[in-house]
Amino acid sequence: MKSANRYRPVIIAAVFILMSCFVLPASVLAESAKPPYKIGGIFSITGPQSFLGDPEKKSMELAVEQINQAGGIDGRMLEAIIYDTEGDPSKALNAANRLISRDNVIAIIGPSLTPTTLAVMPLIQRAQIPFISCAAGNKIVSPVDPWVFKTAQSDILAVAAIYEHLKSKEIKKIGIITVANAFGESGREQLVAQAEAFGLTIVRDETFGAGDTDMTAQLTKITKENPQAIVCWGTNPGPAVIARNVQQLGITIPLYQSHGVASPKFIELAGDAAEGILLPTGKILVADLLPDDDPQKKVLTDYMAAYGAKFKTPVSGFGGYSYDAVNILAKAMAGSNGDKEKIRSGIENLKGHVGISGTFNFSETEHNGLAPDAFVMVRIENGTWALID
Repeated sequence: MKSANRYRPVIIAAVFILMSCFVLPASVLAESAKPPYKIGGIFSITGPQSFLGDPEKKSMELAVEQINQAGGIDGRMLEAIIYDTEGDPSKALNAANRLISRDNVIAIIGPSLTPTTLAVMPLIQRAQIPFISCAAGNKIVSPVDPWVFKTAQSDILAVAAIYEHLKSKEIKKIGIITVANAFGESGREQLVAQAEAFGLTIVRDETFGAGDTDMTAQLTKITKENPQAIVCWGTNPGPAVIARNVQQLGITIPLYQSHGVASPKFIELAGDAAEGILLPTGKILVADLLPDDDPQKKVLTDYMAAYGAKFKTPVSGFGGYSYDAVNILAKAMAGSNGDKEKIRSGIENLKGHVGISGTFNFSETEHNGLAPDAFVMVRIENGTWALID
């Protein structure tokens, strides 16, 4: 017994030394114990607009995964909480409210559509939470709200791209047909507002309902005014119906569509009636045709490869909107410690971010941050996209 007591201090010291080898410093433990930064996503994952929301959801998941694999943000992981709006403004509002009040997210990405975005914005303004929409309507960022940003190219730029092309073809008279919702109304405003500056006269101005299945009456009225081209503004399925109606009526003048149909889904819906249609799009649809010195080319090809590997399906340009939003948000969150005002300010002051939709340069008065070079003009040829001058 006396022998055992004699060695007890030595044993205790040895145990203490051994245990200390396996105990991490307090600072390391504290860092690893930090909860993740939670960010919300609300997209039209199912329903008629799933061609927008499904790739946006997947692209958000991809971007979060890549950021976490690279170490997260200031050592903290990102956690994405995503809800399906089904393209319904009331469901979008409910989802946003749930993200804010129950899930305690520090920022929200989405929705997919202009109408659902506009429905959510009053809540965002009251809650004062950073919000990056994936919809295109210019009304989202004009007038500027401090908390609201968007990554989709603006209607202003899309109309200008179409009108530049019309001007280059010496077209003077056009008919327009726009969907009767917030996206169509925003596009129509720009089509009307910019026409004079490009020497264009709108000889007929028609609309269609988002669920309409035949627009021959409107197209007949347009063609009676002898336009040299028709510009359609909407998102699927309506524009595909118009493309088929144009073919059925034997209309041979050029048909231009908005960037709202810049996905393979439009070609699928329109079939051979899509041939020859012209539209503005982000560069992702023609990434392989870009010159090697284009600053977006590597970003685009890397994203396309990663998306294809993870989801076993081709990318959609719409998915790029949420992919850009997550990466913009991540840059703004660095050093913020999750403070919403610091994140908001970080987005507003971000310059030179090369993304999928273009190169972003935000400011206090510019919450889309894209320039005209975010768009290229394409023509649908042989069921795919051809880059045009």
